[in-house]
Amino acid sequence: MSHLHRPHGTLSDGDDPVRLSPDSAGWAYTGLRVLVLAPGTSRIVRTGEFEAFVLPLRGGCVVEADGHRFDLTGRDSVFTRVTDFAYVPRDTEVTLSTTDGAELALPMARCERRLTPKYGPAEQVPVEVRGAGQATRQVTNFGVPGVWEHADKLNACELITPDGNWSSYPPHKHDKASECEVVNEEVYYFRIAGRDGVTPSREGFGLHRTYTADGLLDEDVAVRDGDVFVIPRGYHGPCVAAPGYPMYYLNVLAGPAPERSMAFCDDPAHAWVRGTWDAMTTDERCPVTTAAGRTEDA
Repeated sequence: MSHLHRPHGTLSDGDDPVRLSPDSAGWAYTGLRVLVLAPGTSRIVRTGEFEAFVLPLRGGCVVEADGHRFDLTGRDSVFTRVTDFAYVPRDTEVTLSTTDGAELALPMARCERRLTPKYGPAEQVPVEVRGAGQATRQVTNFGVPGVWEHADKLNACELITPDGNWSSYPPHKHDKASECEVVNEEVYYFRIAGRDGVTPSREGFGLHRTYTADGLLDEDVAVRDGDVFVIPRGYHGPCVAAPGYPMYYLNVLAGPAPERSMAFCDDPAHAWVRGTWDAMTTDERCPVTTAAGRTEDA
């Protein structure tokens, strides 16, 4: 049984699907919470020593923190729209409320600096089409260095892989400080669409691989909707979306580097694959979503 793969339900806390702390992950910085708010309810979250994003997965909410109020429109599903979001700092009492109900991801990082709350409009989130051919995927860069600078340690982005495609490929790593990489602990939080391509469902599945060059770590697992995979070290990739079931994942990264970075090194055995993409076309299904909604090809 994988010690890095945390299937749906194994990290639940009451009605909340995911509560992953650095302690429960076995590392120092990166965490993730997924909260479910019933219609007409509110929740208070105390961030403590963690900064966080409030990222709607389903529905919208109001975020109140340090005298700031942000109305997040949200979305029907992670497969329907790029969402707006909010940043909340450490040592903050955050009130989350919703009229129609919501499911919210809180990517988190243990940090030192206390910043101010800030709103991130969906219309300003860059959507990148990465790869080509069957390795085409969408990367939604809402919380990455160079795009979102208002964070101390926290990095986060979303990926959508059309059904049948590969992402997080070539395999790559970021477990030591070198000329091409920085140390980052990383969380993958998966959502898998069902037959309609937009509604998350446990019916579908995908595949994920993490391994080290020395073979001491070598895990190939099937992932389903709501699963978490923690990556303390080693190469990770590919993530493969089974035919018929588009795959989404939220990546959360943080580490000890003094400046935020998501720099990585490809596995030298497979780095050559990137060079083949220049002669290929991208999958017309990407991008799948924008701030305005789903694209015509999705």
